[in-house]
Amino acid sequence: MSESVVITGGCGFLGGALARRISENGVTLPDGRRLSNPTLHLWDVPGAPTPMIRRAMLTSIDIADPDAVLAAMPDDVALIYHLAAVVSGQAEADYDLGMRVNLDGTKAVLAAAQVVQPGLPVIGTSSLAVYGGCPSEPLTESTQIQPQNTYGVTKAMAELVMADYRRRGWVDARTLRLPTVTVRPGKPNAAASSFASSIIREPLAGLPAICPVDPEMAMWVASPDAAAKALWHAPSVATDDWPAFGAVNVPGLQVKVADMIAALRARAGGKTAALIEMALDPRIMSIVGTWPTLFDTSLARSLGFEGDASFDAILDQAFLMK
Repeated sequence: MSESVVITGGCGFLGGALARRISENGVTLPDGRRLSNPTLHLWDVPGAPTPMIRRAMLTSIDIADPDAVLAAMPDDVALIYHLAAVVSGQAEADYDLGMRVNLDGTKAVLAAAQVVQPGLPVIGTSSLAVYGGCPSEPLTESTQIQPQNTYGVTKAMAELVMADYRRRGWVDARTLRLPTVTVRPGKPNAAASSFASSIIREPLAGLPAICPVDPEMAMWVASPDAAAKALWHAPSVATDDWPAFGAVNVPGLQVKVADMIAALRARAGGKTAALIEMALDPRIMSIVGTWPTLFDTSLARSLGFEGDASFDAILDQAFLMK
């Protein structure tokens, strides 16, 4: 019998990468059952570009509309990935939109999952932006969250709702706090951290890029492949092994922006790195500068999660995108 996997935000770069991985490799559920050829339901906003993926169906949807989400939820759904979100810079610029999509959208997905299939595994994404207040590094899952921007606030609130659904046994809710994902394919987006991809991706394409932060600033990063692999692995962990609160910090790498640029220069030459212009942007610094840069990810690794070997390994993926 065919079963379905729903991926909200499924037409984004991460949703598409995850869908391809599931299409090619199947996916394992918490009870050990493997879905070898699930039907993939990619939910996204109207007009989103559709990834060409086998057994994938596109649904245009308002993720914050509870009735629409419930109506679209397939009866045979076996797993939900909730990736749909308004990114950091956009959430800071439009408070109501950030709250509606990031919080209300999460509530709508969870409520529909509970109705259609109680106990269903729901994998949500969060961010290191939930932290703030200059906590001591390295951070763990027990470090207090004190978000310093609207995006972090909405993600923290969504985490709490996910955790409460898990506590009540309504769904098997699991949250992955992802590092900043770089190098993202495509064009720059409204994320405050978008520059972390632009300063690599654009120069490799012979295009100029702007670095809006102090090059000595460090970041906690992961490659698109590592992020997609973490999402793919998440439902395979047995329910009893997943932490009670439900949020896990995904492995990443601590790297200075200056070292990212130096690695690019070493691999692609000085002319490529020279395309990067230093132009500090206080707005970007006020958001990204509050994010932590070093985590103790021993919990995630004990659950089978892996990270990138080095920033050079991340660059290898960027070169394949050229």
